[in-house]
Amino acid sequence: MGRISIIVLVIVVLGSVTRNAVYFCDSQVVNCSESDIKALIEFKNGLNDPEDLLYSWKSSNCCQWLGIGCDNSSGSVISIDLHNPYRRGSDSSKRYVSWNLSGEISPALLKLESLKYLDLSFNKFQHITIPKFLGSLSNLQYLNLSNSGFSGIIPPELGNLSSLQYLDVSSGFTSLSVDNFQWIQGLKSLKHLELSQVDLSLVGSSWFDILQKLPFLTDLYLSACGLSGSLSSYKLVNLTSLAAIDLSFNTFQSTFPNWLANITSLEYADLRYCNLNGRISLGLSELPSLTYLNLAGNNNLSASSHKLFGGSWKNIKVLDFSSNNLHGKLPDTIGNMTFLTVFRLMSNKLNGGIPSSIGKLCNLVQFDLSGNNLTGSLPEKLVGSQSCTSKTVLPSLVRLWLSNNRLVGKLPEWLGHIPNLTELWLNYNLLEGPIPDSFGTLKNLTDLGIGGNRLNGTLPENLGQLSELTIFDVSDNQLTGIVTEAHFMKLTKLRILHLSSNSLIFNISSNWIPPFQVGNLDLGSCNLGPSFPVWLQHQKMVELLDISNATISGPIPQWFWEMTSNLSLLNLSLNLLTGQVPNPFEITPFADIDLSNNLFEGQIPLPSVEIELLDLSRNKFSGTIPPNISQLMPYLVFISLSSNNLSGEIPKSIGDMLILQVIDLSENFLTGSIPSSIGNCSYLKALDLGYNNLFGPLPSSLGQLFQLQSLHLNNNNISGEIPVSFKNLTTLQTLDFGDNKLSGTIPSWLGDGLTFTSLSIIRLRSNAFFGVIPAKLSNLTSLQVLDLAYNNLTGSIPASFGHFRTMEEEKKTNKFLQFGFYRGAYYEESLGVNIKGSFRKYTKILSLVTSIDLSENNLSGDFPAEITNLRGLVVLNISGNQISGHIPENISNMHQLSSLDLSSNKLSSVIPPSMSLLSSLGYMNLSNNNLSGQIPYTGHLSTFESASFAGNSGLCGAPLVVKCNDEDSVTDFNQDNKGDNKEIDAEFIGKWFYLSIGLGFSFGILVPFLILAMKKTWSEVYFAFVDKVVDTLKSEKIGKRPIKFY
Repeated sequence: MGRISIIVLVIVVLGSVTRNAVYFCDSQVVNCSESDIKALIEFKNGLNDPEDLLYSWKSSNCCQWLGIGCDNSSGSVISIDLHNPYRRGSDSSKRYVSWNLSGEISPALLKLESLKYLDLSFNKFQHITIPKFLGSLSNLQYLNLSNSGFSGIIPPELGNLSSLQYLDVSSGFTSLSVDNFQWIQGLKSLKHLELSQVDLSLVGSSWFDILQKLPFLTDLYLSACGLSGSLSSYKLVNLTSLAAIDLSFNTFQSTFPNWLANITSLEYADLRYCNLNGRISLGLSELPSLTYLNLAGNNNLSASSHKLFGGSWKNIKVLDFSSNNLHGKLPDTIGNMTFLTVFRLMSNKLNGGIPSSIGKLCNLVQFDLSGNNLTGSLPEKLVGSQSCTSKTVLPSLVRLWLSNNRLVGKLPEWLGHIPNLTELWLNYNLLEGPIPDSFGTLKNLTDLGIGGNRLNGTLPENLGQLSELTIFDVSDNQLTGIVTEAHFMKLTKLRILHLSSNSLIFNISSNWIPPFQVGNLDLGSCNLGPSFPVWLQHQKMVELLDISNATISGPIPQWFWEMTSNLSLLNLSLNLLTGQVPNPFEITPFADIDLSNNLFEGQIPLPSVEIELLDLSRNKFSGTIPPNISQLMPYLVFISLSSNNLSGEIPKSIGDMLILQVIDLSENFLTGSIPSSIGNCSYLKALDLGYNNLFGPLPSSLGQLFQLQSLHLNNNNISGEIPVSFKNLTTLQTLDFGDNKLSGTIPSWLGDGLTFTSLSIIRLRSNAFFGVIPAKLSNLTSLQVLDLAYNNLTGSIPASFGHFRTMEEEKKTNKFLQFGFYRGAYYEESLGVNIKGSFRKYTKILSLVTSIDLSENNLSGDFPAEITNLRGLVVLNISGNQISGHIPENISNMHQLSSLDLSSNKLSSVIPPSMSLLSSLGYMNLSNNNLSGQIPYTGHLSTFESASFAGNSGLCGAPLVVKCNDEDSVTDFNQDNKGDNKEIDAEFIGKWFYLSIGLGFSFGILVPFLILAMKKTWSEVYFAFVDKVVDTLKSEKIGKRPIKFY
């Protein structure tokens, strides 16, 4: 913890109180008094010492006893030091157990009038209280009772120790508390106060004011004391001598205490996990003696990293701002913190890259920027490495953690030249390019984590020379090429090997014996086949095994099933494995088993012990589900037996597996009714029994599944009505009862938007529901798929359907719909949607699909114009109803429509020309309606064939063969421009028409009459000609069909 001041204080106290006192020395000639001997013997008699640690307490000179110190002049006992020298976690932790002084603290200590030093720390006093009489040891300067098993209230009598300079009563794992802090101010000489893990929650807000009355206080340790309130309200702080302060793991919920930056003597400050917020004082960087600063885990502390790290930080060694809101780019000036050993900024909001000036940090041991938003690249070269004594790159660096950022670019060569690097974590960035060959020279490397990037090329063979490597993770990259025995030649200490999700091909000899014994082996998506890898039989310590999607085919050798008893994870999915699985098969208790997507046959195999995850889906297992399944696996969390050939009934005992989160038995041949006992599985998130032969009513007990998110009972023979208890399924997101025999009306409570806030999919198609569609369904703010097709619904389409919030805007962000996530396994939501005239199953992009399908019912009324508000709707199908009215002109607002089916209704009027603007439309069916007029066959509508418009007797024009009349061919544009002149033109034409008829009649009758009247011979010739013409016309009319004009 960097407690240099503590060490100095102890030395000073010891020096001042001992005056050459004897500690563990038998050469001192000073003898202690008889009274002190008697007092010590009485003290010893109160202790329990089963290991006889105080065996030396028998001689006549107590100054030679273990832990006793005497004054060199008077021989008086001045110190008792019986602390446990073997601390937990040290190399001597086993010896810690044997040092277990306990019992009672005898008042005989009061007879040691010169006692100045008492240390009983790290013993086992088994929850006794701290004796009050210790407050009467008036000469005591040092008291350490920490981590010794004391409990109860710390006696306020300790406040009488006016000479006390060092007090440590940290409680460790016991329950010490203080209910009144006033006694602290009596410790006028106190320099070091440590009450960590002592309950101070009852001392009130005055605790800080009291501490300011201790003028010599240099070290204050109050970690995890239950303190609360504000730290920032103190403007003037009198703790001018403070060198160390630890207030970590309290719940202040305060803005940052800026007074901290005014304590110029401060060397050590630990305020992590204190619920501090606001801006970090930039003045901290100018504290001349500060070496340690830890503000991690406050979550809401903020600062510009450029400003914060642009300060002096003259002597800083440890900086930890993890899990806060630091932002901006790291400045080049961090290279000036030449004493820096630990720099931890994980889980902040830093961006940009990493300055090349870190090359100047010759003393840097740990560098952690993981979990930020770093978007730059790693520097190609480091600046300042020549200033280090060894002239090497970051010569002291041991741990480099940069995982979970967005770093880009290639891995620089200098990474392979850090001489003492043991841990390199670059997982989950956007790094690309090859793995440098220089990585094979990192002889001290124990952890190599570069998975989850875009690295390509081959796996360097010299990585097999890293003899200290224990973790080898290059998974989830784009690596290719051949993996041979040479890649693992010297990896004798390897314990974790992750090569999954690459395109690596193993070319391993069948008689290869690996040099390692791994515990975690993940080779998923590596090419290990075609036969089962024989070298696996030499892995005796493996506990987690994933060889999924590894192109392995054929049967599994018997020796493999003999080694599975050590496995807590077994994933053989996505292969072509055949044969039968041993029944029962050996496995570790509470293991996860995934054998899905293979060709296994036979009965459902059950484990020999209880497990937590079982996925046998997509195989060829047959027979029935074992009725005693709950007895063998009572703690099962996830079970999937879907897509097999299972028959028989679902055992009622399945409801005895009370912590199940996922039950997927879909796509089998199961019969019988749904067991009501499933309602006991109160943690259930997903229940899929679809595509079976289940019958009977819906059990009302399913309404007790208050955490259920996905419910699929589709494609069965379930009958009856939806129980009212289902309105309790408030967390439901998917409700699929399609293709059953359910009847009754659709419950109005299903549209309670305040109850079903997450319901996004309702599929009730192909049942026998009747009545009107509840208009309240539009209150479902998350609804994106509504499928009520093929029922007996009547009434009109509610106008409120134009206000489905999720369908009003285009969905641009895809979200995987996964439920019951448990140890990497989950139920993946999928749904069949009638789109473009056929069913399509959506899984990965289901969250982007928005659909309304009301087809094949008895709905009537006008097409609701409000539907056109749904700008984000992808599928609309209202075919096979009796919908009337016209297609709204503003249907072009629905620019996301991909499939539109309005066929077999009673729609009339013209097709709006604006429909040609629906550029996303891939399927359209307007057939069998009463539409009329010319088809606006322009734009995107010109991509559809005549079948989309057939069965509308009033339609004409392309792509139909029926042509439009000339007057019908007048476009709306021409009609609009000529309409104003129609009346004028008609009047003008009418007048001249009648005038011409009159004049023609006059000239045609009168003129010939006058001529014929004047001369008789002319009149005889004229009328003879007329008779001849008439006779000729009669004969032609009999021989020819009349000409029709169109």
